[in-house]
Amino acid sequence: ESPAAQAQRKIHFFCSSAGNAGLACATTAHTLACPATIVVPTSAREPVLRRLRQLGASVVICGSNWFEADTHLREVVMPASALEDGEETKTKQVYVPPFDHEDIWSGAATLMDEVAEQMRVVHRAYVDAVVCNVGGGGLLNGIMEGVWGPSRNGNDGKRGLGKEVGGGKEPRVLAIETVGADSFNQSVKAGELVKMKAITSIASSLGAVQVSKKTWEWRQMVGGENLVSETVTDAEAAMASVRFADEHRMLVEVSCGATLATAYNGDLRRYLGKGLSDEEWRSVNVVMVVCGGSHVSVDVLKAYREAYGPEVAWA
Repeated sequence: ESPAAQAQRKIHFFCSSAGNAGLACATTAHTLACPATIVVPTSAREPVLRRLRQLGASVVICGSNWFEADTHLREVVMPASALEDGEETKTKQVYVPPFDHEDIWSGAATLMDEVAEQMRVVHRAYVDAVVCNVGGGGLLNGIMEGVWGPSRNGNDGKRGLGKEVGGGKEPRVLAIETVGADSFNQSVKAGELVKMKAITSIASSLGAVQVSKKTWEWRQMVGGENLVSETVTDAEAAMASVRFADEHRMLVEVSCGATLATAYNGDLRRYLGKGLSDEEWRSVNVVMVVCGGSHVSVDVLKAYREAYGPEVAWA
C-alpha cells in the first residue's frame, strides 16, 4: 500500500483507560471526527463512562484492573475490529497507551519547563523537591525526564533542567502510591519489577499491576536518594482530597490526594527534610503536582469524609 493510500485511510483510536487518558483519547478522536474505542475495567465509574459515550466513543467493559482491560483491547477488541473492516473501508488502527510511551513522557516533561520558568520569573527561587503520584509511571517518567533526562533545547547536550531549576543540583523526586496500588513501591522493596496480583486500593487511576519498565530504570539510574518511593493509605489519600477542597476550593481525585497527603500527615518532612531544623525546613521549596479530576465530585468527597474522617487524625 502506498503512503498516499495509507494517508487516506480513516483512523480508529483504541485506548485502555477509565481515567484521564481514556477521556483524552476520546476527546481527541471526537475533535478529529474519528472513531474511538475505549476499554475500561469493571471498576470504572458511571460518570466517566457517561462522558466517554457523550464524546462518541465505543466503550467496552472488561477485566478487574487496567492490565486485564489492556490485554483484552490488544488481543481481542483490536483484532476483531480489523476483521470487521472490508478492504474498501479498512481503517488505520492507532493504539494509544495511557502511560507507557516516550511521547507521553516527553509531554509530561514540559511540566518541569514551566516550573523552571515560574520559579525563575515569579518566585525567584529554586526547587528542592517535586512530589507526584505514580500509577503506571507516565507522569513520573516525564518529571524524571524533565529533571534528569536529555536537554530538550537541542543545543548543549546537557541533562534535563534539573540543575537549572534546582540551583546547581537536581531536585529530589518523591513518588507516592496508595497501599493496594503500589506496584512501584513493591518493586523497590523487592529489588526487581513486581507484578501485583490485584489492585485493592480505591485509587483506581493508580491501578497498574506493574509499573513501566522505564520507571524502574529511572530508579536504578538515579538511586533511592534522588527518587524516593513511599505509600499512604486510602484513608489518608481520600481525606487529603477532602481537606484540599476545603482549603483551596479545588476538587482533585483520590489518586492526587495521595500526593497531597504527604503535606498533611508529616511524611513530606519525614522523607525530604530529615535532620533539618525548623528554620532550614521552612526554606525548602517543594513542588506538589496536583492533577486528576475525572473521578471526583462533591458527592464523592462527602462520602470520603463520612467513611474515612473518623480514622484520620489530621483531617
